Amino acid sequence: MSKVQGEGLRLLNRRVNAWILSHPLEFALTAVKGFRANQGLLLAGAVAYYALLSIVPFLMLVVVVLSHFIDQQELLTTLRRYLELIVPGQSKPLVAEVAHFLDTRDLITWVLAGTMLFFSSLAFTVLENAMSVIFVHRVAIRRRHFLISALLPYCYILALGVGVMIVTLVAGTLQVIGSEYVDLFGYRWSLHGVSGALLYLLGLAGEILVVTSIYMVMPVGNLRLPQALLGGVTAALLWEIARHVLVWYFTTLSQVNVVYGSMTTAIVVMFSLEIAATLLLFGAQVIAEYERVGENKVGQEPAPLRTGP
Repeated sequence: MSKVQGEGLRLLNRRVNAWILSHPLEFALTAVKGFRANQGLLLAGAVAYYALLSIVPFLMLVVVVLSHFIDQQELLTTLRRYLELIVPGQSKPLVAEVAHFLDTRDLITWVLAGTMLFFSSLAFTVLENAMSVIFVHRVAIRRRHFLISALLPYCYILALGVGVMIVTLVAGTLQVIGSEYVDLFGYRWSLHGVSGALLYLLGLAGEILVVTSIYMVMPVGNLRLPQALLGGVTAALLWEIARHVLVWYFTTLSQVNVVYGSMTTAIVVMFSLEIAATLLLFGAQVIAEYERVGENKVGQEPAPLRTGP
């Protein structure tokens, strides 16, 4: 990119940011209209369904591999803590299934491992297709090579596995810090509260990082970091609000265990993943509308999703 092009891009970004800051409600309403036009809830349902099929095989694969490098109990504890950020209130039964699988991992065959790897990649494939609908203006210009689309889910699984290992190590360090004390001004101050706050911030930062990386990788074309970060922060903060509401609802008002019985865990996980997928795709829609503002398409009605010729 030449110096003149770079300067022009910076001026355009400043104008776009200025317009959004001066018209935040109009921008938010435009994003909601675009999300509805793209059948966002329908796309989110597909993503959530395949995520439900993928989440347990993915966790099993990651834990089996990482248990060779990290203490199994410490790994499961960290996994349960941060699963609460994805499926609030249902991390215990999921981790119990993973722990049971670890006890019988000697029975794993290559066919079973390949099947698990296949199912754990389904959600990424469906998510990429959903992103193509939202960023249809990018797909119309250029398409991704099919080999890249085929390998992308497995590369992402590997990256997330490395991320889980790093988070486990950092979380273990913070837990050790939480058991320490500091003597100051004649008083002994416990670091437990500091450790808890840092663990929460680590989880929130991890959410934003993962969602931002999805926006960087999944859409076709080169998406700049500030745009991806805009969507990542939007989706992560909305999910934090939704997550606390879900925890409150399921612990106070919900009678889902009476209605669904033994299916409660699957129903609650599916419902949580549906909301998470909706907010994830809405964050992508925010980025797409940001690009529309840059193309001077503000005020134009979004084209509805078409499934036929």
